Amino acid sequence: MIQLKTMLNCIDNSGASIVECVANLRMKRHAKIGDRIIVVVQKQRNFGEGSGPGGSSASTAAANKVRRGDIRHAIVVRTAKKLQRKDGMVVRFDDNACVLINKAGEPIGTRLTSVVGSELRDKQWSKILSLAPMHI
Repeated sequence: MIQLKTMLNCIDNSGASIVECVANLRMKRHAKIGDRIIVVVQKQRNFGEGSGPGGSSASTAAANKVRRGDIRHAIVVRTAKKLQRKDGMVVRFDDNACVLINKAGEPIGTRLTSVVGSELRDKQWSKILSLAPMHI
């Protein structure tokens, strides 16, 4: 259950590490796996210590596609709340996680670092499923 002020891990390489939910586009109580939400980037991911003199600060800035305070759309890919599937299986993940997307619905990052829920297949998020290393 993702609702207002919920903190989520961002599992892509867009540059965000932790995001906070500020709106649910489902217009119901809470968001589930596969739902679109609006988030604010709370913490940026560090891509190395090359920011010193003579370091590669330009490449680090290019790797960070988002900055702290940016408002973006995201897709929920894991929730800590138990979810019962149609076949009777109950699935629960350890954390809440999302993937940042642009307005057209394409992922901002080019890689996903961990597993995602298979419910994305029912919601037609096949691009996110193809980037994920595994879906459960």
